Amino acid sequence: MPEFEKSHQAHSSWYDDKYKTEEDKLEAIKRWKKDRKNNTVNHWLQERYMQLVDSFIRDKHSWLTVGDPYGFDAHYLINKKQDVVASDIANTFFPLVQKDGIITDYAVENAENLSFQDNTFDYILCKESYHHFPRPYLAVYEMIRVAKEAVILIEPQDPVTKMPLLLALCNLADRINPKLIQKVWKNRYSFEVVGNYVFKLSEREVDKLANGIGLPAVAFKGIHNNFYDPSIIDEKANNSSAIFKKIKRKLRFRNLLTKLTIISPDVLCAVIFKTQPSPELIESLKSEGFTFHAFPSNPYL
Repeated sequence: MPEFEKSHQAHSSWYDDKYKTEEDKLEAIKRWKKDRKNNTVNHWLQERYMQLVDSFIRDKHSWLTVGDPYGFDAHYLINKKQDVVASDIANTFFPLVQKDGIITDYAVENAENLSFQDNTFDYILCKESYHHFPRPYLAVYEMIRVAKEAVILIEPQDPVTKMPLLLALCNLADRINPKLIQKVWKNRYSFEVVGNYVFKLSEREVDKLANGIGLPAVAFKGIHNNFYDPSIIDEKANNSSAIFKKIKRKLRFRNLLTKLTIISPDVLCAVIFKTQPSPELIESLKSEGFTFHAFPSNPYL
C-alpha cells in the first residue's frame, strides 16, 4: 500500500481512536461550548483564526470547510448566515454535532479527492489542516477545482522565506554541513504520528502555485497566534486575567518585531482567487491588513 494511503487511513481513524466512546465525544463538544460561553483563551485563539475570513461573509455565500472534523469552523460561518457544508476524512463527530444543531450539513471527504463537481461552492476554507495532508498540493488543486470564487488557507507559516537573515544562516549551515542545521532546527523535516510530513505555507509558494495555473490573484495576511498552552486555555480572555494580559503584551511585542521585519508572523492566511475579485472586496481586504498580488496574464496562452 502506498505511504499516502496509509496516512489517509490513519487520519480517518485518529479521532475514533482518541474518542473511543460516545461519552468521550460528547465531552469534547461540551468543552467547546464551555469555552464559547466563558470566552476562554482557547476560544479567543480560535476566533482570531476565523476572523481572517470576515471580509468574505458580508454577503451570503456557499462554503465548504475542509479538514473540519468537529464542524466548529463551519459553525462560525453558519452563525454569520452563510450556507456551509462541513467536511473531513473522519466521520467521528459529524452525526453528533449535526444532531446538536452545531452544523447543518456535512460530507465525509478525502481532501485530495473531493467528490463534488467543479465550481460547487463559492468559497473553500481549510484552516489548520493543510499541514496534515500527505499530498497537500493535490488537495489545493482539488479545492480550487471545487471553488467558484476562492480558496482560503489558514496555516502555520514557513518563516525562512520571510526572514532573509535566517535564510542566509540556513544556506551557510548547509554549505558547511547539511546535518548541522538539523541539530538546531529540530522540525526542519518533521512527521506526524499518522504518517504525513508537516507542511508549512509561504507566500512565494502560493504565488507560484496560483500564477502557474493561470489564476488572477492571491491575497495574504499574517498574524501571531501561537499562544496555545494546555495549562492556560481555561483562562478568561479579558483583562481580569493576568495571564491573558501577559499574552496580549507578547502579541504587541511580536507585532512590533514583525513591523520592524525582524520576525515573521507564525500564521499565514492565503487566499487563492479563482475569479477576479471585486474592487470592493479588494479594498475590504486591504483595510483588514491583507496584501494583494494581481498576476499578469500569460502572453503565450
